[in-house]
Amino acid sequence: MKHTTAYTPTASDLMGRKIAAQLDLASNQLGHDISERLRAARTRAAAARRQEAFQTQTASQLQNQNGVLAATPRFKFWNSLASFVPLMALVVGLFVIQSFHTDQRAFELAEVDSALLIDDLPPTAYVDSGFLQFLKLQTQDSTEK
Repeated sequence: MKHTTAYTPTASDLMGRKIAAQLDLASNQLGHDISERLRAARTRAAAARRQEAFQTQTASQLQNQNGVLAATPRFKFWNSLASFVPLMALVVGLFVIQSFHTDQRAFELAEVDSALLIDDLPPTAYVDSGFLQFLKLQTQDSTEK
């Protein structure tokens, strides 16, 4: 079963056709020598276009053209190792960062706990909104002086 799609011209196609029609009208007024040069140029352009369209390349030619080295059996192990090393470095780096942040958070919590235990006030005083207002006023007075 064949699926065919109907070609519907776009606005740029229609504009191109209008321009081509105007050029065709104007080409009737050109001299013979100019018309022959234009015909020869069209022929050369069409031949170059046909050659360009039918050039095929193998996969190895494309790889060499794009600067990719072909994997030979001798280097296959090293290529796979070279792609595995950055992945392992990334994983190790993420573990180091996560452990650093965990240690930092534990240190901050221990510091707050030790400050609460050493302090003369009970921990329930910090929950009292009136006491928090008193602390804010004291810090504002100390910064103004």
